[in-house]
Amino acid sequence: MLALNPARIRLPLSRNRRKPVDIVYANSDRPPTPALMALGGQHAVMAIALSTYALAAAKLGGLSVTDTQTFLSYSLLAMAVATFLQSWGGRFGAGALIVHIPGPIMVPFVTVMLHEYGAGGMLMLGLATGIPAMGLSRLIPHLRALFPPTVLGVIVCMGGFSLIQGAARQSLGLNEAFLIDPVSALIAGATLTVIVALSVWGNSTMKLFGLASGIIVGVIVAAFCGRLTGMELFATAPIVALPSLPTPVFAIDPGLLVVVVVVGLLGQFDTFASTVIVDRMDDADWHRPDMKTAGGGVMANGIGNIVAGIVGGMPNGASSANIGLAHATRSTSRWIGLTAALIIAVVSLLPQATLALTLIPTPVIGAIQVYAAAFLMVSGLELATSRAIDSRSIFMIGISLFVGLCVMLIPQLAESVPASFRHFLGSGFVMAGIIAILLNLLFRIGTSIVAQQSLAQEDDVITAINEFIEKQGGKWAARREVVSRASLAAIEPTELILVSGQGRRPTAIRARFDELNFDVEILHSGPPLVLGGMAAPEVSDWLDADEDAVQNAMVNVSMVLVQRLADRVRPGTRDGSASILLHFDH
Repeated sequence: MLALNPARIRLPLSRNRRKPVDIVYANSDRPPTPALMALGGQHAVMAIALSTYALAAAKLGGLSVTDTQTFLSYSLLAMAVATFLQSWGGRFGAGALIVHIPGPIMVPFVTVMLHEYGAGGMLMLGLATGIPAMGLSRLIPHLRALFPPTVLGVIVCMGGFSLIQGAARQSLGLNEAFLIDPVSALIAGATLTVIVALSVWGNSTMKLFGLASGIIVGVIVAAFCGRLTGMELFATAPIVALPSLPTPVFAIDPGLLVVVVVVGLLGQFDTFASTVIVDRMDDADWHRPDMKTAGGGVMANGIGNIVAGIVGGMPNGASSANIGLAHATRSTSRWIGLTAALIIAVVSLLPQATLALTLIPTPVIGAIQVYAAAFLMVSGLELATSRAIDSRSIFMIGISLFVGLCVMLIPQLAESVPASFRHFLGSGFVMAGIIAILLNLLFRIGTSIVAQQSLAQEDDVITAINEFIEKQGGKWAARREVVSRASLAAIEPTELILVSGQGRRPTAIRARFDELNFDVEILHSGPPLVLGGMAAPEVSDWLDADEDAVQNAMVNVSMVLVQRLADRVRPGTRDGSASILLHFDH
């Protein structure tokens, strides 16, 4: 009943992507109905299990059992709306498999709001987080300079680090004295072993259901160990319930709302980073963040938060754990997200189903978060180092991670700041993101998108040109592969200039860069080179050739290599000097 009929539904078009070889169902692929239901169900189970953030906020906020059930139901409904928009795409979503859960960063503010104003205070909280996010989504396409892959890599990596403490506590059953519970460790170990084993050594079908298999094994082990509790609650839970909407409360402390707005905007780092990671997983030719996709992701998050406020639920955000699940199942299809959204929406109206999913043993959830944390940490580091690294990038990445980990490992640091700032200055994830953005902007001062260096007569021009390209590529954070190709390609015309006679000699090298282009131009004395009509020579023609013919053949080989390494080659003149321009798509 929940399966989507592909014949009747057409998703909005997304940008063209080349499917990676390790992805089974990519962005717009339509899995068969059995696989679609199973994959969508796994994502729904994961998201509903992580709705414990809403349960924690309700408990800390002092809600009654009935109000807590209502609060959880409406939080799930808002999660379903945001997940549906993200997967659907178009103007109001990323068009990617991004599943939403109650936002962990908002737990302290939701707790205060519920304690002071009840569920009716959620309206203003939802508006304070949703409206600014919708405004930010329109600005994101113009903020490419603020979010290069190095910055996003830091944010993604810190997202993985932020899961470590909770994952360790839940999977190892740590108590206040940090003593390990052997039974919890056994349950988590069995769950994680099955997930990893099927993900690494399983066939394509096993990989699709690795997480579901891990959950089943974890629950079975927990039942044998006597850790599957709460079954008696089903006797009092209704099958279907339509909760009533809370009465809105508008008289909210303005100071609290200001802090909520700021924290809500900072929380969009996570949504931004999530869209980038999923997009990168889904595209074998990924080069840079798609700002339109990221803007759509933030827009869907904003709408989801507004819906949560209207119905009295908790603001939500992109689930890092579900991204780990997408990686484990090798499936990033939007149809999976739509199915998960529908399942979550239906479950929000079925208290017994909600109860069953929230009774999944804590060590099982902890094992899943271990997998998600590992995936995000490695993906973040890979993303951060995907561009050429120089001293600026080293300090930006290193200092940002250092500050984030300091705040995370030494939470007492936040106690020295005013109370109104502790909520976001005490978040290692937020602080690392802020520092990364500020340092990226600071280190861009003094760099230029155009650079030139003269080549003296006594210089080793080959070495000088390679060092120049590597240096500028690092300063500009160009892609490693493009910088390496440019260095290799520049050798051939330089050597050709040196041996071609007619008074030719390299006199200067110039480079230009933007996020889409990397150009290297070699200026030289003498007349411009002639490149037309070059073709790869036949080796057999060299056997009986004289020395001049061999020399001409070698020149021919050099020019063929240049034209194949660079995306475009253009000889000409600049400022009265002959030059050869090598263009590389970035």
